Amino acid sequence: MNTSVLVDAHHHLWDLSHRPQPWLDDPDVASIRRTFTPEDLRTTATRPIAGRRLHATVVVQCVAEVAETEDLLALAEQEPLIRAVVGWADLTSPAIGDVLDRLIGGPGGVYLRSLRHLVQGETDPDWLQRPDVENGLGAARDRGLRYDVLVRDHQLDQAIRLAERFPDLPQVLDHAGKPDIARQDIADWERRIRQLAGHPQVMCKVSGLITEADHTRWTTADIRPVWDVLLSAFGPDRLMFGSDWPVANLAGGWNRWAATVDELLTGWSEGDVHALLAGTAGAFYGLAPVAGEGHTSAPTT
Repeated sequence: MNTSVLVDAHHHLWDLSHRPQPWLDDPDVASIRRTFTPEDLRTTATRPIAGRRLHATVVVQCVAEVAETEDLLALAEQEPLIRAVVGWADLTSPAIGDVLDRLIGGPGGVYLRSLRHLVQGETDPDWLQRPDVENGLGAARDRGLRYDVLVRDHQLDQAIRLAERFPDLPQVLDHAGKPDIARQDIADWERRIRQLAGHPQVMCKVSGLITEADHTRWTTADIRPVWDVLLSAFGPDRLMFGSDWPVANLAGGWNRWAATVDELLTGWSEGDVHALLAGTAGAFYGLAPVAGEGHTSAPTT
């Protein structure tokens, strides 16, 4: 066990001069309406967690465009910090298998470890159960990919049904299913989370929580009830740290979230700390060993 490794299992990057991000037109996110590069992350993420400093990351798609995924894969091939990519492909397309084969076989394709769709923006309460979507999920599974589940708390029933119907597809719940921390209304979320956690192929990212809290007034005490539920439901071996940077900048940024996680880890055993900060993400995404070596090997398949 390497006790110096810290994996950020969820962050984003975008270059607005190369590819637009239409969601950034929302006035509420105006403060992050600029380009963010790996070097920006490297110079920003300086706060250690449990004595560990950032060593490896998983970069996650933002827009529903295969071209963005191709950009991220090509970047992963060049950037030492990035060890895996969560990309996008149209799960509803009859050609999904061919698209995935092209991505996997293209530049940086070995870094494609998972797919994600912004189900949080879909109005169909059964979107993840659509026959064409399930066909696409099967194509991803058959190619050894995982699936990142992005839903809001009121959509967690879809995630539960997905887990029931795809016991052989490794899944991870992004941002803990977006509990309503700002209103401290988490009872229904907790009930669904515990049901979802009953499926052993499902992991959970401890990420995106500060942007579900009051952006300017949140404290560690606001986060702790959600943290405690996740620990009780999933256990450390099925939780992984993620920053959701640069979106996290809306509510304090990478270092403030890192300091909060550091505080919440007080009293944890070294083994449990390692699971949450590196081990779970490494195993789920099939990361190459992250033990301080250079960027000389691609993720395992």
